[in-house]
Order: sequence, then structure tokens, then C-alpha cells
Amino acid sequence: MTIKRLAVYCGSAGGGDPRFEEAARELGRTMAERGLELVYGGGRLGLMGIVADTVIAYGGRTYGVIPRALVDKEVAHSGLTELITVTTMHERKARMTELCDAFVCLPGGIGTLDEMFEAWTWNALGYHCQPFALLNVAGFWTPFIEFMGHVSRSGFLSQKRLDQLIIGETPEQVINLLDEAAARATQGIVW
Repeated sequence: MTIKRLAVYCGSAGGGDPRFEEAARELGRTMAERGLELVYGGGRLGLMGIVADTVIAYGGRTYGVIPRALVDKEVAHSGLTELITVTTMHERKARMTELCDAFVCLPGGIGTLDEMFEAWTWNALGYHCQPFALLNVAGFWTPFIEFMGHVSRSGFLSQKRLDQLIIGETPEQVINLLDEAAARATQGIVW
């Protein structure tokens, strides 16, 4: 199976390093050029907005899933292929999981971490088999990767589970790795 829709988790802020915004643009361009549709949180701000705007600028399709409270705060992106409004953050994550074939995380804060951990946990529990990856822009995820190694060495995360976390340095590399993992998952092989 080749990935058709990619869920992108990332910050609703731009972050403090211009390389984060550059990576968001590169991911959006790469997705659109490869015909991948974007599934994301539906916002117009920060890295989220940059990825969506870039996918749109390159002719790609975009699906945003956003809680009503954020629509009411006027942070919803108005130029998407489809904006899906839900009631809660839990519904948002569940709907994004239903819509996507894989997940990738750019830099972000607690919301990004929450989304990534839930995707990983749901996979561990067998609720879905979509692969997930970190786009390690400018070493942003390196301390997290090291911490998860510590969690595993401490006996709270199996090596098999830790190995599920795909890590790439460029959008092209991450998408290729996710494609490979998705193909193995459809053959019943846990990546």
C-alpha cells in the first residue's frame, strides 16, 4: 500500500527557528508533488497553516479537523478542500486517524505531543495499524528520542515498540519510510 493521505501533527506557532517553517513548506510541497493529501488540525496559524497553505499552493487536497471552540476563536483555515468541525479534541484525533494512512510530526508543543502519543498508543492497542514518524528538523526531536530510549531501558517500553517510531531528517525520507512501513503493515508485518 502506498500512502494516500498523511496526517501531519505540528505546532500552531512557528517556533523559534526558521528551519521549522522551512521544513513545513518543504513537507507541504513534497506532499503535493507526490499526490499525498493532507489531514491535519484545520488551523491557519503557525506550522499548521504553513503546511496547509503550501499543499494548497501546489494544487494538493487538504482536510482539516477542528474542534468547534477553535472555529469560534477564528483560527480555522478557510481555504481547505474540506473543514470538518467536531466537538472535542478526542473526536478530532479519532477522525484524523480514520482519514489518514500514516502520521508525521513536525516540531510542536503539548498538543503535538498529545496527538503523537495517542497515535502511538492506539497503534500499540491495535486500534489502527498506521505508521508514524518524527521529522527531526534541526534536531528538535533528538532529546525526545533519547528520552524514549531511557523509557525503554527503564523497562516501560519494549524495544519492539520503540522501533516503531520512524525518524527522518527530510520530508522525502520520512515519506519514503512511512510508505515502506505502510506496505509492510498491509502484509501483516509489523514495521
